[in-house]
Amino acid sequence: MALLPILLINPEDLPEHVIVCGDPHRAKKISEKLDNAKELAFAREYRTFVGEYDGVRLGVVSHGVGCPGAAVCFEELAQAGVKTLIRVGTAGSFSQKFPKGSLIVSTAAVREDGLTRQLVPLAFPAVSDSTVTDTLYDTAKGLGGIVGKGITATIDAFFPGVLELPTEVYKRAGVLAVEMEISALFVIASLRGMKAGAIVALDGNESAEQQPYNPHTDEVALAVEREIDAALITLAKLARTEGGQ
Repeated sequence: MALLPILLINPEDLPEHVIVCGDPHRAKKISEKLDNAKELAFAREYRTFVGEYDGVRLGVVSHGVGCPGAAVCFEELAQAGVKTLIRVGTAGSFSQKFPKGSLIVSTAAVREDGLTRQLVPLAFPAVSDSTVTDTLYDTAKGLGGIVGKGITATIDAFFPGVLELPTEVYKRAGVLAVEMEISALFVIASLRGMKAGAIVALDGNESAEQQPYNPHTDEVALAVEREIDAALITLAKLARTEGGQ
């Protein structure tokens, strides 16, 4: 069978349940939690591993930063027959209830990105799969620490320009956190018949009083460890329930 043109992997080598993350180095870190882990490819920002967790075969793929590049990854995973995706990553907090080091499970994403509006009308929602989300939330709660569940915002801009970003509006609307890829994940999963969930570790607070951005702290590192464990446990549980592996 031909390799996927961007990920450069044989679709037959991928399991049906996959964790996706932005950073190729984080993908490597996740793979180290797997038994019999094997790296399949490292092309551009896309790094792919397979292995077993708790007796279940899982995949790990990095998708880079931002919706357009991430969408390429999600589309090719759909073409390969992947059925369930969970994104793990980091985000900025919109709520004082959830400080740095907390985890947020996304139920839906505000579509303030440029990519998804070229795929579906603006009225089309970016929503997670309820079974994946509920299982992920319950699992994360069981691992300790502060865990929230609710709407996240996906915004393309990481650094501000001369225009005002709509962050204050979404804070007032009760959005919990902001990141850069979840809307693409949820929309593409809906279009391609996949189940998707997402969990993010908060690495800062989006407020005028925030300290200089520094995601490289012990509290963030511990939160990332918890979200990875929650995603692995959830995917293995779902795979066994569905009998897909």
